[in-house]
Amino acid sequence: MKLKHILITALGLIITLKSTAQFVNFPTEGVIQFEKKVNMYAIFKRAITKENENYMQMAFEQYKKTQPQFKTMKSTLSFSSGATLYTPQADQQSSGQNFMSFHPAATQPNTTYIDLNSRTFITQKNIFEQNFLVKDSVRNIKWKITDETREIAGYQCRRANAIVMDSIYVVAFYTDKIPVSGGPESFTGLPGMILGVALPHENINWFATSVTEKSGQASTIKAPTKGKLQTNAELKKTVEGSMKNWGAIGKEALKPILL
Repeated sequence: MKLKHILITALGLIITLKSTAQFVNFPTEGVIQFEKKVNMYAIFKRAITKENENYMQMAFEQYKKTQPQFKTMKSTLSFSSGATLYTPQADQQSSGQNFMSFHPAATQPNTTYIDLNSRTFITQKNIFEQNFLVKDSVRNIKWKITDETREIAGYQCRRANAIVMDSIYVVAFYTDKIPVSGGPESFTGLPGMILGVALPHENINWFATSVTEKSGQASTIKAPTKGKLQTNAELKKTVEGSMKNWGAIGKEALKPILL
């Protein structure tokens, strides 16, 4: 009788687990809330060079007295099986009118639409109060998937590493439980939704805080339409030309603009 009881219990457990597995949800439409966090002190320090350290070091010390080390900004990613739309929210953490408040890393200039089927994107970029509409192919990121995992917004995610723009090291965390190859900003190309991105050497990261399944998103995801039309290559040439006299500061500022 004891063996029979054990067998019945085990059979019941198997049936329960099988039944539960049948109802695992894999959302293909919804909205993800993201937070972008920037280490402003680290970015300010990188702007200090031998040529400007006399006044920039003083400016940095003053900045630390009045501003927090980290700036946090919020954004949303609407997704369907065929497209995503990344939209920044209004900045709630004002840093006042200072040198760093205008640094591209401390802002969210991009509204990005990605067509996952054609692998093309349209990004409206606000760069120094001028709108550009960038249309091009999605960046081909050569990800290296690892065995490291972490939980983000209730989803178990796997780590992947890559290099973009020849020198920017990227760490991403994606979940295959959301079978849409999207992510924040222009980060895509993994077998599931990217819920976390860190640029360790740039001192910037994006992490999801919540995921909400929401049907009917496909009909609401629309590409931005306003701005001077350019490709990625044309935008790079335009921005480099306008920042050619900025020195080391311009070189650092160029990276977040072109991301």
